[in-house]
Amino acid sequence: MHVVQRKSQTLDFLSGSVCDSNLLNFWMQKINPLWSTRQILGQICQKEYITADTVSLKIRCSKRMNFGIAGQHHPVIVEIDGRRLERTYSLTQLDEQHVKLTLKKVPDGRVSTWLCETSKIGDVIEFGQPYGEMLPQNYDDKQLILLAAGSGITPMYSMLYALAKSGELANYQIHLLYWVKYEDQAAFVDIFEQWATTYSQFTFDVFYTQSETATASRLNEEHAQEIENLDHKVVFACGPSGFVQLAQQVFQDAKFFESEAFSLSPSENTEVGTVQVTLTRSNRTIEIPKGQSILDALENANEKPISGCRMGICNKCSCHKVTGTTKNIATQSENSEPGSSLRICVSSAKSDLVLDL
Repeated sequence: MHVVQRKSQTLDFLSGSVCDSNLLNFWMQKINPLWSTRQILGQICQKEYITADTVSLKIRCSKRMNFGIAGQHHPVIVEIDGRRLERTYSLTQLDEQHVKLTLKKVPDGRVSTWLCETSKIGDVIEFGQPYGEMLPQNYDDKQLILLAAGSGITPMYSMLYALAKSGELANYQIHLLYWVKYEDQAAFVDIFEQWATTYSQFTFDVFYTQSETATASRLNEEHAQEIENLDHKVVFACGPSGFVQLAQQVFQDAKFFESEAFSLSPSENTEVGTVQVTLTRSNRTIEIPKGQSILDALENANEKPISGCRMGICNKCSCHKVTGTTKNIATQSENSEPGSSLRICVSSAKSDLVLDL
């Protein structure tokens, strides 16, 4: 006990001293790759392909890890070609020291490609603090409908895994509806089948929308109509923004509806022309195209605004909009209110803007 206290006191002294923290972290990680004065680090200890394009990484976490609540998202930071890149993923806590990170390779996605193809056992990654409000614990109701498309299955799996591990899954009535294109893209089906056998009140359906044998329909109103007493149930939806928007319309009669979009659905940009964006902190005016996310446009102009999930959830890119009109790329809603908060990763410019950046 005294040895642990002395080590902790030594690290506290060193981290608060005049030593350069980056240099200190460098030498600490030569001794133990998970030691850091400030970072939350994890080391990959197992890597497994669970579908044709989906990988599960088992990661041993440092003692600084904040595991959060099952279903929340964590910023994941990796270094690729000398650049620190951050993306957001759902984690499944396996025990007091390990998490499972399951992700699908995204075409042209630098982080997902690195994690799926390049990462290897022993590599170290960094985590941020968890966030997200799509949690069963937020509701007294125990009748849940879970809607997932593609990688949107990962927070659902995390919630279900935690409920099963604690024994609470037996107290819930849950129906999971899961959409993927092909049979070899469906993740966790074996464990879902086990839970359906063990827990009579857990049921699930997988819809293969581009299968060669039997093509299932995409999410539509019939799926909601088949659910009894929808107005007594809580609906969680996770997937691309287009899927989430449709789910909110289709399940509008649910007692409660919560959703998170993990990516923006591709949409045709029909807007033409450019606008002027004035950044008050850097005292710079930049010409950017209409229809493009403000974050992407600023990065293309060699600005480096703070960002995180790039899907409008974590709020890291939020800034103060002084004047101007913007459009939410996910919902298509416009905002001309001066002095409002703006998430630049999911917003495009409709007029000249002044931003507190």
